[in-house]
Amino acid sequence: MFTASHAKTTGRKNMMGKYDGPVIPPCIATGPDRRYAGLMSPRVSIILPVRNGSATIARSVQSCLVQNYRDFELVIINDHSTDETGNIIDQYRNDTMVKIEMNPGRGLVDGLNHGIGISCSPYLARMDADDIMYPHRLGKQVSFLDGRPDIQVCGCLVRIPGIASGDRNTREGLQGFERYQDWINRLTDPDTISAERFVESPLVHPSVMMRRGALAAVGGYRDTGWAEDYDLWLRMLEADYRLAKIPEILMDWPDSPQRLTRTDPRYSHENFLRARAFYLARLPLVRVNGVMLSGAGFHAKRMSRMLRNEGITVHAFLDIHQGRIGKMIGGVPVLSSVDLPPARETAPVQLSAVGQSGRREKVARLFEKAGYVRGRNYFCIA
Repeated sequence: MFTASHAKTTGRKNMMGKYDGPVIPPCIATGPDRRYAGLMSPRVSIILPVRNGSATIARSVQSCLVQNYRDFELVIINDHSTDETGNIIDQYRNDTMVKIEMNPGRGLVDGLNHGIGISCSPYLARMDADDIMYPHRLGKQVSFLDGRPDIQVCGCLVRIPGIASGDRNTREGLQGFERYQDWINRLTDPDTISAERFVESPLVHPSVMMRRGALAAVGGYRDTGWAEDYDLWLRMLEADYRLAKIPEILMDWPDSPQRLTRTDPRYSHENFLRARAFYLARLPLVRVNGVMLSGAGFHAKRMSRMLRNEGITVHAFLDIHQGRIGKMIGGVPVLSSVDLPPARETAPVQLSAVGQSGRREKVARLFEKAGYVRGRNYFCIA
């Protein structure tokens, strides 16, 4: 099992390409902040960072405060908002279930770590300023974690408002999120979440409740240049922690042009690829046996370059297009899919960069027929 002492000695690359061990913020590991130590600790702390969320923050806060489960605190961290957010959240200062503080640092990661540091609870629930949790969300997640000590993170299914609308413009604007909603809501059990982790981020961040000890053991939230939540899930899965979801919609997850996933470069396609390549390269079997990539399009070629930059051997691309087979891409040969080697101890790990519906399943059947096991020696990365 991955422990806090292990986390302190496990290196990772910083933005300069060098390795330094994760620093576990003491407040995350120990909590709560001394200013609140004399108070009775609730079982759940909801961590809600906000920056310029005046249009939605009241609705989000209200959805937290009307939870059927009452043994919680709501920790709101104002990340130096320049709109009316501060005035709106100040209205809740007299509520004994609410803590409000200014982010002593800057940005989401600093805000999250500070909020966790002043929180009091063994269970940490996430929430964002534009999301709405259903009244029974906290209670269901507490019951789930209480009954499943083998699970470190509990998410839920989500609904993106507007997807079911008959408004053509609304639907077209949400098509990408619709596909993501359909995909992410299919991932509920720990094995599937682990196997699919290199496709996309497998949990919606503000839908989760996690154990404080698990978060501390992997070093808390870190600013790595890519999405802080995806980085956290990949570290937890690397540590053999188990992530699961309640198979029920317990939150509305609205999309908007202001959402960080649309405006912050950490959530760009390029940075998601960087995160995948970094953590794929840390898999023991990948380091020893190298990889083969199915597909020879842009996604596969970019992943090939990133993995080779991490020191991983890319043995070949596998493709079905006759015009590509027999050629070289960046010094790597393109082979026919019939050249897929049978699964054995020394076989390269197979990575499918084929994301189109139907073709992706066809590649999966090809791998499985050759004896590969998803999540062990083959992964989908698109």
